[in-house]
Amino acid sequence: QVQFVESGGDVVQSGGSLRLSCVASGFFLQYYAVGWFRQAPGKEREGIACSSSSGGDTDYADSVKGRFTISRDNAKNTVYLQMDSLKPEDTAVYYCAANLLRTRATMASPQHEYSYWGQGTQVTVAS
Repeated sequence: QVQFVESGGDVVQSGGSLRLSCVASGFFLQYYAVGWFRQAPGKEREGIACSSSSGGDTDYADSVKGRFTISRDNAKNTVYLQMDSLKPEDTAVYYCAANLLRTRATMASPQHEYSYWGQGTQVTVAS
């Protein structure tokens, strides 16, 4: 079965940190750019970070730039999102997905290019 499984979500105090993981199964992650996305209650899903297939190129939404870091371990078929200096507005369900059309993506790459969405992991930041 081709899928991503996200984990690492939790309840954390404002200013705290979390590290999310996203494990791919059923396909080789090394060939594709990947992205992290989030959806807060009542809001549309937004892209927040993406990484090239090698991990050498990354891009971030302005809302998380300087606080979040995307990384990947292709040998483990896993993508990570290190989140620091968390704010209440970061509260959302976080998802990862693979861009099957590109080895390098930017925040301008449309969401319809992404596939293999996981079930998401809940991050709640308490003020």
